[in-house]
Amino acid sequence: MSPFTLGISDQDGFTTPDLGRRRLLLDKAAAAGLAHVCVGDHISFHGGTGFDGLVSASTLLSSHERLSVIVGVYLLGLRHPMTAARQLATLSQSAPGRLTLGVGVGGEDRREVANAGVDPRTRGRRLDESLMLVRRLLAGEEVTHDGEFFQLDRARILPSPEPRIPLVIGGKGEVAVRRAAQFGDGWLGIFCSARRFAETRTRVLEAAAGLDREPPGWFGVNVWCGLGKDSGRARELLAARLEGLYRLPYEKFQHIAPAGAPERVAEFLLPFVESGAAHLTLIPVAESTEAGIEVVAEVRELLQKHCLNGQTILR
Repeated sequence: MSPFTLGISDQDGFTTPDLGRRRLLLDKAAAAGLAHVCVGDHISFHGGTGFDGLVSASTLLSSHERLSVIVGVYLLGLRHPMTAARQLATLSQSAPGRLTLGVGVGGEDRREVANAGVDPRTRGRRLDESLMLVRRLLAGEEVTHDGEFFQLDRARILPSPEPRIPLVIGGKGEVAVRRAAQFGDGWLGIFCSARRFAETRTRVLEAAAGLDREPPGWFGVNVWCGLGKDSGRARELLAARLEGLYRLPYEKFQHIAPAGAPERVAEFLLPFVESGAAHLTLIPVAESTEAGIEVVAEVRELLQKHCLNGQTILR
């Protein structure tokens, strides 16, 4: 079985304005063996909520010396590629090797896209053009480009990130497969079953095989979960959070967003690890941020024991 890392999402407040508390939370996550914190990205989601993914990443990277950050996922199509490339290069200078950029097309809230000045019908093509330009700019190339959405004249971003920042593609379906094979260093899934994850990973590798570039090698998944010893309470907390954020009933998510004790969630994750998910992120809904860190650490310990010696997850 392939090795894996497990991290935690910032949904519950690692980016608190209280610097002392922020550092305590990050220290607690690192001491628990968690590898990274994952942050999301929105400009104005469902009426105004959200947070800028690169600003959040910068806050966390500057608040801890070892933890990595995954931006999962950044709405690159709503930004200018020159600006995004400069921000990424600057972040890399202050925290080399600790940032992974997940990129997604967005669109769950069409008003967010339109209010950012982008026609929702063109967001996929715009993202493809942005991805191509950002990859070239981060490689230090001098870029002259006259495209559908962007025009650049001898543009360049220096210094180039060293090591380079992995660009991984979020999303599902054939478009995400094609985009990951053509532009990405890998693929980041969310709201998918282990079977769908394995199928998508295989399709990405197959699609990349005929291209003149290094095949994608980064595969991960983000999983919403309700965590706690009381399964009913865990489900209640998770349902409230998902329904409030996505405006859909929990029943739409229950088969891909587990709720219950750490053993239940570890069992859910195991098939993903067996299918090649090397980067796991839990988005926990728990009684507190501290409790979320503790139960995510328990999930990690259970998975590690199983992967090392086949020890059963159920107790």
